[in-house]
This record gives sequence, C-alpha cells and structure tokens, in this order.
Amino acid sequence: MGTWPTDYQEQLSGTKCSLCSEGRPEESGSRIRFYASETADAYLHSHGVQRGYVVVIWRGRHVVEPTDLSDEEAVDFWRDMTRVSRAMQEVYRPLKMNYQLLGNRVAHLHWILAPRFIDDVAPGDPLPGAGYHPFPEDEVRRDVAALREALLRKI
Repeated sequence: MGTWPTDYQEQLSGTKCSLCSEGRPEESGSRIRFYASETADAYLHSHGVQRGYVVVIWRGRHVVEPTDLSDEEAVDFWRDMTRVSRAMQEVYRPLKMNYQLLGNRVAHLHWILAPRFIDDVAPGDPLPGAGYHPFPEDEVRRDVAALREALLRKI
C-alpha cells in the first residue's frame, strides 16, 4: 500500500512545489516540452510503460485542485488539454485516450494523458504505475516534432 509524500503538506501550500520551482523549462528530467500557452505546458515523457505518456501542467500560479481555478482559467486549461489530446490522437492514432487528474504524488494541477492501443501493456485496464523504461531518444525527438507539427495545424 502506498503512502503520501513526506512533504505533501508543503507541496499543497506551494512552498515545496517542484512544478512551480522548476519554472517553464524546455526539458526537465525525462520530459520534453512540445506545447506552451499562457497557462499550460505539455511535456512528452522519454520513459514510461508505453510510448506517448504526456503531462499537461497548469502554469498560471500554484493550484492544486481544478476547483481552485476561476471559470475563465478552467476553460483555458480545458482548452489546452483538448488541443494537446487532439495532437496526440493525430500522431499516435490510439484506440482510446486516457485522462487522469490526480495529484497524489505531486500536489500541483496537471493532467496525465496516455494513448491506449489494442496491444498495449494493459489492454482494457489502467496503465500500471511501475515498469517504466526509457524510449530511444531519436524516437522521442521525432514524436515531439510530430506533436508540435500537429498542434500548428490544429490551432
């Protein structure tokens, strides 16, 4: 059984929010940014249980819950997420898209988007939270370029 991060209260308050403190980098750890708006950044992960794992991060200010957003901010963030999802659908051609808005490990508002395939690692079930592995860098960079191109056509 899991446990809450030891610094979760500080994350909630924003004093130890890793997503706020990192700023808006082009690359961060295992993530490469392919979308940026006034209120959100989208990053493709270079490792995961399967290709195409994306995080869309709220960047307006420290926010934990979607209910902390104004109506206008919520519309903007929803628009960002759907733009990114449309690009992902064009690039990956998934059977289904999965959308998660959790914040149990990182207390900052962010969507996790994952394309699902007929032959993926957990057909019909949620993707596992373990078993991550790195993807070939050239493949990840090609995906980032394709996602950027798809977004240019969609916006």
